[in-house]
Amino acid sequence: MLASTATVPAGPGWAYEFKWDGVRALAAVRAGQLHFYARTGAEITLAYPELAGLLAGLPDDTVLDGEVVAMDAAGRPSFAVLAERMHVRDPARAAGLAATHPVTYMIFDLLRVGGVDLCDQPWTQRRDALDALHLGGTNWVVPPWFTDRDATVAAAQEHELEGVMAKRLTGRYRPGQRSPDWIKGKFELTDDFLIGGWRPGARAIGGLLVGLPADGGLSYHGRVGGGIGATAERQLLAVLQPLRTDACPFRDVPRADAAGATWVRPEIVVEVRYGQRTPDDRLRFPRFVRLRPDRTAASLELA
Repeated sequence: MLASTATVPAGPGWAYEFKWDGVRALAAVRAGQLHFYARTGAEITLAYPELAGLLAGLPDDTVLDGEVVAMDAAGRPSFAVLAERMHVRDPARAAGLAATHPVTYMIFDLLRVGGVDLCDQPWTQRRDALDALHLGGTNWVVPPWFTDRDATVAAAQEHELEGVMAKRLTGRYRPGQRSPDWIKGKFELTDDFLIGGWRPGARAIGGLLVGLPADGGLSYHGRVGGGIGATAERQLLAVLQPLRTDACPFRDVPRADAAGATWVRPEIVVEVRYGQRTPDDRLRFPRFVRLRPDRTAASLELA
């Protein structure tokens, strides 16, 4: 079951949970063996050997829903750390990473227990049944839920989490559907960046390459492809074409992003909306908002 994106609703008919910056995973116990599956249906059990002990607390023919999360050095969920684990299928390498970059399975729903299907039961009953299993271990936990939307949002922001999930207390679990009974509210940030170039795509501008001044050069912060409609593209090309240059203005642009790029003198400022920044200061889920003709390169703070 997938969540809809909207403003987090308020009211007595909703429960609130923290939104974790991880990857969704179903855990299923069949014939005494524990298996984990990604949203695509692919089995990912081998990637997370530290979760094997969860089997001991579960009856056979049981299915859990949750999210696999990795923490950074500050104890915050980090998708960048998790990215090192997600696609590993070699048992020896997975075991080594489990020791150095362990994950936690955040369990938030119970779809089946001991052969009994719970999907048609309301969320409150599924949650009570989940709590009754008393699951908890070094690498798995059943996170709390709350009834106060504003307090939950404030706590999530204070701890720099990705957002908040709202779940309708009476909502059933609908596998494969994007349901209005689950609402995800993600926190987004906006900042201003300099354009150092662009790459082509289906249209003339497939993605803007943006950065900030740093140590006499331009520090690369990512490729912005979303949010560029036909009108914005015309406006961008009008101001960028006269600034074309053969020299790359970035100090540290990855080769994959530089391939096929058209470079420009970094004089044009744009506002970008994004979710978070990775440890190497790249933007996650960036989207173009608007040109900022009111700002100059000199007005931007150093990266």
